[in-house]
Amino acid sequence: MNIKEAKEQIHNAIRAYFTKDAFGNYLIPIERQRPIFMMGPPGIGKTAIMEQVAAELGVGLVSYSMTHHTRQSALGLPFIEKKNYGGVEYSVSEYTMSEIIASVYDMMEQTGLKEGILFLDEINCVSETLAPSMLQFLQYKIFGRHRVPSGWIVVTAGNPPEYNNSVREFDIVTWDRLKRIDVEPDFEAWKEYAYRKSTHASIMTYLDIKKNDFYKIETTVDGKSFVTARGWSDLSDMIRLYEQHNLPVNEKLIAQYLQNKKIAKEFAIYYDLFVKYKSDYQVDKILAGKTPEEIKTRAAGAKFDERLAVVGLLLDAIMAELKKVVLTEMTLTELTAALKTVHLELNHSKADADESLRKQIALLQKKIKNGKLASTLSADEEYACHSAIAGLEKMRSVPANNPHATNAEMFKLIKAEFTKSTKALMKQAAEAKKKLSNVFKFCEEVFAEGQEMLILVTELTISYYSARFISRYRCEEYFAHNKELLFYERQKAIIREIEALDLEI
Repeated sequence: MNIKEAKEQIHNAIRAYFTKDAFGNYLIPIERQRPIFMMGPPGIGKTAIMEQVAAELGVGLVSYSMTHHTRQSALGLPFIEKKNYGGVEYSVSEYTMSEIIASVYDMMEQTGLKEGILFLDEINCVSETLAPSMLQFLQYKIFGRHRVPSGWIVVTAGNPPEYNNSVREFDIVTWDRLKRIDVEPDFEAWKEYAYRKSTHASIMTYLDIKKNDFYKIETTVDGKSFVTARGWSDLSDMIRLYEQHNLPVNEKLIAQYLQNKKIAKEFAIYYDLFVKYKSDYQVDKILAGKTPEEIKTRAAGAKFDERLAVVGLLLDAIMAELKKVVLTEMTLTELTAALKTVHLELNHSKADADESLRKQIALLQKKIKNGKLASTLSADEEYACHSAIAGLEKMRSVPANNPHATNAEMFKLIKAEFTKSTKALMKQAAEAKKKLSNVFKFCEEVFAEGQEMLILVTELTISYYSARFISRYRCEEYFAHNKELLFYERQKAIIREIEALDLEI
């Protein structure tokens, strides 16, 4: 299965394991909860989906790579304890708590979360001294004498032996205690994650054309060469930073992430071409609805790979606009919750407005700290919390500038500041909606009902930010084309053409 399907399977299994009876007991006791084992090649996003699942379920996440552990660190260190049996004192070996189990208790203490996921990566690469203890752990959730706390689900992962020389083959007894999920690389499944992460448009359009370059591991006379989903994602982050600092993005940089000489060279050539298209097509003017006629003429007569790059540039630009609106919405949601509490507190005559605002700031700071520690806070949620803190700090000027106002007057002034933010959101959303309409108008005029329109509608459908924006603020052009396009047959046709396309590089 692909990584998206694996995530759904893990999400559902954990929800089932967390199910309790009327007395608060887990319906499946911890010793009968089969640990989930994800088997898949490196770099396809196994760790990333665990972070997503933990964040979606609102539970803690403790991650360890088992290749870094010895028997002592995993099981604990031995010490001598005196015990009395039948009136005779004996020296008995005991063990300190495992570092792994202790980290779970630390997480519970620091965050207050009583349920979570213990994720152990590369579990089939444990050291020889630790291997015998793994069967006991997988069956009873015990390291040494200490059990994984009730409410914590064990999820494990590993690579097939062909990808890792350190892999130890599990026997049937071990496999029979695991809930095994085999994961394969899949570009279409990764695409949704890539849009959410704002992966660079040059990578998205290149991989749309050359899907076989998404994931490749080969053994050659020069050794192993490979390209993974992780490599593309990390390269995207670095390209954006290099562009921000006007540093050259060249084959030398790309080869550090795409460790396949042929693919690195081909993408380097494509990236240079993509940058040229970005300069030539003046995307800002297209979004503003002021496209020069020569650009329309060029796009209409361009080859398919160039038209595909143009659509990619438009999608990248409009997604950035829609993402800003979504993040502003998330910020106002955090502010709304905080101000409701401030309002309740100010209804009491002795409440202090500045102190109430500071308390909400402190709670958001704690939410960020605990969320990062427990991996329950996404990057977008963290951004929203930071932005909400900035908004509350700004609102603290209200009590500072109106020291003699009553609490009712104070909250009215604070609410007025919040209303400014909501009006700004509506203006921002209206401008983004107009830009989205201009993208459709450009594609209608230049590409008519060609495959480029299908690509545009499809990508807007699968992207989190555009789907959320359109569901809330609508886009008549999107709904019109979504209805008119016969997706199934059109998608099959475009996939065939893209797969047959060979870039002129």
